[in-house]
Amino acid sequence: MINKIHLVGRAGRDPEITYFDAGRCVCKFPLAVNRRTSNREEPPDWFDIELWDKRAEIAANYVKKGHLVGIVGSLRFDRWRDKNTGEDRSRPVILVEELELLTSKKEAEAMAMGGTDF
Repeated sequence: MINKIHLVGRAGRDPEITYFDAGRCVCKFPLAVNRRTSNREEPPDWFDIELWDKRAEIAANYVKKGHLVGIVGSLRFDRWRDKNTGEDRSRPVILVEELELLTSKKEAEAMAMGGTDF
């Protein structure tokens, strides 16, 4: 079976990293991906991105809100029972195997200065 996802999009917020006692870490952020269409008003698709260990540290250090990234990963579903309603819940998560930083240094500097026309 094949479970492989390739996405290119922009980080919806700065990544959040969590360190664990065992020495591992996880980094999470939402990714906005535009569809290939001529209709620029169509909203992007949003994906929850999760990276572990060395990739997590790279993302936490170099990815910022609005940065363009490419990812290769696999689809996983987190499942839980809602504490308030008792209903079963799930959400898709992209577990990243490869991360490519696609925002140029010039673009990143412009974004840091408040420019948003990209």
